[in-house]
Amino acid sequence: MSAVTWHSAEIDGAARIGRMDTPHGPVQTPNFMPVGTRGTVKTMDVEDLRTVGAQVVLANTYHLMLRPGEDVVSELGELHGFMAWDGPILTDSGGYQVLSLKPKISEEGLIFRSTYDGARVELTPERAVAVQETLGSDIAMVLDVPVPLPSSRADAEAAMHQTLRWAERALAAKRRDDRALFGIVQGGADPDLREQSAKDIAALGFPGYGIGGLAVGETPEERDRAIDAAVPHLPQDAVRYVMGLGDTEGILAAIERGVDLFDCVIPTRLARHGKALTRTGDISIKRAEWIRDQEPLDGACTCLACQRHSRGYLRHLYTTAEPLAHRLLTLHNLTYTFDLLRGAREAITQGRFAAYRHGIVDARMGD
Repeated sequence: MSAVTWHSAEIDGAARIGRMDTPHGPVQTPNFMPVGTRGTVKTMDVEDLRTVGAQVVLANTYHLMLRPGEDVVSELGELHGFMAWDGPILTDSGGYQVLSLKPKISEEGLIFRSTYDGARVELTPERAVAVQETLGSDIAMVLDVPVPLPSSRADAEAAMHQTLRWAERALAAKRRDDRALFGIVQGGADPDLREQSAKDIAALGFPGYGIGGLAVGETPEERDRAIDAAVPHLPQDAVRYVMGLGDTEGILAAIERGVDLFDCVIPTRLARHGKALTRTGDISIKRAEWIRDQEPLDGACTCLACQRHSRGYLRHLYTTAEPLAHRLLTLHNLTYTFDLLRGAREAITQGRFAAYRHGIVDARMGD
């Protein structure tokens, strides 16, 4: 049996709720993973994460292998001891850095220049697995080759085939039976390629599958078509994970298509830029209109920021560059995100997910 398994509970159309069992506890799905790139979700400690409702977090293989190094993390208790987080952890493989850092790509692997000191860094499918097993994450991802969108069909197809070959090598390199490895579907914005990739990766028998290479500039329609093409060809008893997707409308659209898991920097990054996610639309706390506003960001929100502080106070913190502004806005945005997912699970259980989705989207558009 795999170290990570998924069990179905309820289905409403294609939307589904379930339980992902991991070596560090269960995760109710659909669910969202806050991004802790360097072993921390920016401005949050683990008690904050528990307070907002996080069940699983994501860390970045590329950054941690460079600073402080996977061996250091292992000596300090692997990621769980290092971060003092006793829940599940997923690590990405470093494949996303193909888009952000533009390394040299060969059949063997990737060659980067370190973002810290410019040193040459090689990352192969085998090395990506070994680093993640040393880090001790519950779920590791295979090394993949995403393409920027738009890209030509030829480029998307070549990257898709290389991702498949690397997935086969990653499986052969896996050593820890107490940890899981997920495959990744690629194929750009082409539905035919997405379908083929899903079929080929599913044939390798992973316990979960990332749908990668999305949320990188495609339209919502292109994203939905890519998910529609892939999901029917992934096993019913495996986790389905759209990588990098975190906007409200995108998450709800993917859940409606049968997706279980998400990660994104949107809640935390927007907070650092003074933006709050709310049920009636996103707001910029920097705007002068809030200077004397006594209301909370969102009257229905239970987060610390909304329970204690006014928009006027939050604007003051942000415009005077007080670090507390980033923490409070991050607490709020993550609370909003986890409330959104909790509501989705409840709606699926009650057989009313379509109405829930439309109600959320309409309220945020002001309809």
